[in-house]
Amino acid sequence: MEKKIDDELTYKIIGCAMKVHTTLGNGFQEVIYQRCLAIELGKIGLEFLREQEMPIYYENIHVGTRRADFIIAGEVMVELKAMVKLEDVHLAQALNYLTAYQIDRGLLINFGSTSLEVKRLFRKH
Repeated sequence: MEKKIDDELTYKIIGCAMKVHTTLGNGFQEVIYQRCLAIELGKIGLEFLREQEMPIYYENIHVGTRRADFIIAGEVMVELKAMVKLEDVHLAQALNYLTAYQIDRGLLINFGSTSLEVKRLFRKH
């Protein structure tokens, strides 16, 4: 039953992203998509943090920070891109963020192609 609830949350997030992509199409900067996605998430009542600064540690030593595009309901990290094509490096980056933020699942969403690209991400334990 728990997994179904988890899926509902990611489906809602993807639905919001699809609405933004359908409305705007591709060709805008990432920040525009981020602002529009925040509007759509708010419309359906999802709790989220945008541009949440997260500490990055190496061997328990603080080495810097990184801002997550979205942390939704405290459960799902969402990383946005506005690229013609996602590369393996973008996927690796998003997976590293899951580990760094200690969040179990995330979405990598690319608004830059003619069709919305979505990759579901799961943190390795």
